[in-house]
Amino acid sequence: MKEKFIKFMQGRYGVDQFSKFTMGVALVAIVVSIFVKRGSALGTILDLVGLLAIVYTYFRIFSRNIQKRYAENQKYLGMTGKFRLRMNKEKNLMEQRKTHHIYTCPGCGQKIRVPKGKGKIEIDCPKCHNKFVKRS
Repeated sequence: MKEKFIKFMQGRYGVDQFSKFTMGVALVAIVVSIFVKRGSALGTILDLVGLLAIVYTYFRIFSRNIQKRYAENQKYLGMTGKFRLRMNKEKNLMEQRKTHHIYTCPGCGQKIRVPKGKGKIEIDCPKCHNKFVKRS
């Protein structure tokens, strides 16, 4: 069975970041429509949006026009590049907070990472060379 699926998917585009996004939109629309009063226009619209997003996602996944799907994905990545970069930066900062304190220089706003557990330390900003004292 697995071999048949692999053979079926050969020459098809498959899953990319834009497909994952459209599937997420479909999931959110359907879940929100569950909590909207049945029979209302908003619930019907959300159900329709969810269904259309699922259909479009599977159309993209099973498409044989790889160049066009690749171009669509590149356009999506270009439009969301700044947002994804910022989210990755924030995620990285949250992971570093387990082992480091992150201070902001009062002079220039530069973020400075200092290991935890060092006690009271004097920090020299590498950007503006402003000195300030903090407890780590």
